[in-house]
Amino acid sequence: MKKILLGQKNLLKAAWKVDFGMYLEGDEEGKILLPNRYVPEGLEVGDEVEVFVYLDNEERRVATTLEPKAMVGDFAYLEVAWVNEFGAFLDWGLMKDLFCPFREQKKRMEEGRSYIVHVHLDEESYRIMASAKVEKWLENDKLKEEKLLSVGDKVSALIWQKTDLGFKAIIDNKYGALLYDSQVFKDIHTGDRVDAYVTKIRPDGKIDIALQPSGRLHTEDFAEQLLRYLQYRGGRCRLGDKSSAEDIKEQFGVSKKTYKRAIGDLYKRRLIAINDDGIELV
Repeated sequence: MKKILLGQKNLLKAAWKVDFGMYLEGDEEGKILLPNRYVPEGLEVGDEVEVFVYLDNEERRVATTLEPKAMVGDFAYLEVAWVNEFGAFLDWGLMKDLFCPFREQKKRMEEGRSYIVHVHLDEESYRIMASAKVEKWLENDKLKEEKLLSVGDKVSALIWQKTDLGFKAIIDNKYGALLYDSQVFKDIHTGDRVDAYVTKIRPDGKIDIALQPSGRLHTEDFAEQLLRYLQYRGGRCRLGDKSSAEDIKEQFGVSKKTYKRAIGDLYKRRLIAINDDGIELV
């Protein structure tokens, strides 16, 4: 008999039909109700159905065919539906809201605002809960023990929060990473999910990412990247064709030759002006 994964999707067999739904085969803890509103049309006893299993208001296991916004083990950006004296309740797309107790909040959550949280099973109560203290759920330490990521890998990034250096992000639902301001060529905000690429993995497990593969930065389409940078940054860049190769490399990760070729291309297209203190859109 397979174990039912609470807070996860499970493929379960329909056991018997009742007036208020369909009971699904469970485990040693018993069968699980799929209420009528979620029973797919045509589901018969013996058929298998993929369901998400969680706890109802009476802490009983229940199944749904709705797609939750997050499952156990996930990081997600969720809105607070309501708050009481015990904590906040987050909208995760299901009938019963997701509980985030005060002890798992960095600061008191407010109704109507959204927060990055981690979804987990509470060890004491065995309830599905959320935590805004996401740092303790990140797995960067494991990168020091075994090679789980490599420079150049494409990853899925959840934008976490703005910092003085750029944006903190959570990549592949496991690791904390930093996206430097110099690598940002479009508007991004907390809660956005974007494709990114690993540019550096430090000995302490810290990760740097970019929004485009490093190889592309050395090709002719860097002119388009530079144009988007100018559009995003108020139309100006302090680096011109006389700037040092070191400054250009630090800012954009490209050679001075590539940079000069890009600004030459934009200048010929009459998109920028070149002056003593850099370049600007015209």
